[in-house]
Amino acid sequence: MTEKPRRDHPEAMAPTPAPGFDMGRALRSIVTIQSSIPEDAFTAQTLGEQRTGSGVVIGDGDLVLTIGYLITEAENVWIARADGRVAQGHALAIDQETGFGLVQALERLDCPALELGRSDLARIGDAVVVAAGGGTKPVHAEIVAKQEFAGYWEYYLDEAIFTAPAHPFWGGAAAIGADGRLLGVGSLHVEQTPELGGPRDVNMIVPIGLLPPILEELLAYGRASRPPRPWLGIYSAENSGGIVVAAVSDRGPAASAGIRRGDVLASVGGEELADLGDFYRKVWGLGDAGVDVPIEIVRDGRALGVKIRSADRASFLKRPRLQ
Repeated sequence: MTEKPRRDHPEAMAPTPAPGFDMGRALRSIVTIQSSIPEDAFTAQTLGEQRTGSGVVIGDGDLVLTIGYLITEAENVWIARADGRVAQGHALAIDQETGFGLVQALERLDCPALELGRSDLARIGDAVVVAAGGGTKPVHAEIVAKQEFAGYWEYYLDEAIFTAPAHPFWGGAAAIGADGRLLGVGSLHVEQTPELGGPRDVNMIVPIGLLPPILEELLAYGRASRPPRPWLGIYSAENSGGIVVAAVSDRGPAASAGIRRGDVLASVGGEELADLGDFYRKVWGLGDAGVDVPIEIVRDGRALGVKIRSADRASFLKRPRLQ
């Protein structure tokens, strides 16, 4: 499923059946995250200088799990409990591949920690509660799909979780399973077209199962120790069966190589592209960040060969500073 971002915030909520766990305790684990980003930061124009979303307290030590784009290049981070009490936080780690972010509270939150669940065992049709901070009502939903997801910003998951109805404040929201354990963290509000019926709004949830293998490294180093993937700085979308460049990062590798908005991506290394996910897999299959990526594009009806020297996306970002 390729995302189609939605900017509206529908207010309609599903009926609220009684959960099979202590809902009040679970909601006390959900916090609001607010961050400020320097105006000269790489992501300031695309993601904004002021960002607000949610997070969930996990484990001991007042550690908060959120979605990474809320705290990328954050200069200041604040954490608000359900009762409104505010504490300062530190953007501890961001993982570009999964999309997770970690915030360390710099003072006691006194919030219960939500136990991590087994997202790999979650099934379509399972009931979930999607909960956000800021006093918003939790949404009682169900898992409507588990499938691949390709995002326009060079992001890909083999198997994301999709829930409906959608929560209007999805960024960093907690998807809680029927057993009261955390199944994932909300990333996007997207549109899904099922086989029967018309389009519907759903939340894309990053599965919690992606966190344990990298958690210790994130805590120790601020990032996973795996080699960084090659990043091109291309924002692309599928259109009429092709992959079209919607924009390029001004200071990114693709811009330096002459890639333009409106170019059609035809092949990587001489191999044709099936879809957006296939494009990412072929690029990442060439090697680590820094590898040359040969791409054939179609511009004004003409095929052109372009070689892009890829980069590590993290090298363009400001590093968090401990307050």
